[in-house]
Amino acid sequence: MEEIYKEYFSIIYKYLCSLSHNENIAEELAQETFYRAVKNIKKYKGTCKMSTWLCQIAKNLWYTELKKEKRNLDIDIEEMYESPDILEEYINKEQKMELYKKIAKLDDKTKEVIYLRLNGVTFKEIGEILGKNGNWAKIIFYRGKEKLKESEKDE
Repeated sequence: MEEIYKEYFSIIYKYLCSLSHNENIAEELAQETFYRAVKNIKKYKGTCKMSTWLCQIAKNLWYTELKKEKRNLDIDIEEMYESPDILEEYINKEQKMELYKKIAKLDDKTKEVIYLRLNGVTFKEIGEILGKNGNWAKIIFYRGKEKLKESEKDE
């Protein structure tokens, strides 16, 4: 398992960074991913790549994290107006949220490719994570960008 950890930690970490946009959360979830993998190694049947199996575990952990965050999401409006920096940060978050809402409307593979690419994962790595090749990832990314541009025009 140590060899698997050394080989795949970077990929899983980058994948989680692309989903969470937070290095601390990504590292914590990556650790948890490998803990769960060790705990459930008997369930790995070898019908897919190890990286694909680990990414699936990581994605499920990310979804669980999102559910927790949703329950804890409370914005203190008064505090926001007391500090201009917080207000500016909130506006930037709103713009990002609009982009992420548009991305969320895309099909699952396109979403994953865009999230990974926005966080610096190479097309080759994206292809490896998703069980395809780098050229496939480039094409999906390009088509996703075009769809996002179209949705901008429609508004």
